[in-house]
Amino acid sequence: MPIVGEESWLFLRKFMQYPKQVGSIAPSSQYLAQEMLRHIKWDEVASLAELGAGTGAITRAIARKVRPGTRVYLFEKDAGMRQTLAGQYPAFVCCEDAARLKASLAMANDREPLDCIVSGLPFANFSTELRARLLQQIESALKPNGLFVAFQYSLQMRSRLAQSFDIERIGFVVRNLPPAFVYVCRKRGK
Repeated sequence: MPIVGEESWLFLRKFMQYPKQVGSIAPSSQYLAQEMLRHIKWDEVASLAELGAGTGAITRAIARKVRPGTRVYLFEKDAGMRQTLAGQYPAFVCCEDAARLKASLAMANDREPLDCIVSGLPFANFSTELRARLLQQIESALKPNGLFVAFQYSLQMRSRLAQSFDIERIGFVVRNLPPAFVYVCRKRGK
């Protein structure tokens, strides 16, 4: 899979600058985006957050699938990428820090728990403390039985995710650079 296009070069530059934050040398492929979103029951989703939206590879697929009126929150730490996403998706709310997920929802006057969270965050690159904070934020922002779908480049997060969620399946997408595992997790009902 050759690296071409402005989006790919931008992603590669950001990876070279901030490898622990970006986590990959290339944006997610359309195949990874399809696998991430195929388990979501779109007619039941009133609110969704994407963590680590980057250049919008998965965001584009979300925009095609989401129903009108669905509340969509995009979280991206890189200011330039976040600004581009805000321009491309004016109906979506762009936020800076996934580690402040609940506070960002409150600032948007959204007190309802999310139906679904999709994530491209490179959890394996983060400190144990940051990883724990992110997972706590994700778990508390989701409604009971809400869906959490995340891709990772290894199975390192399997046992940690199993502590907080029911893992319904783990898929593997070869047609991505690098190939990725897709965790489909369900928040335990309370």
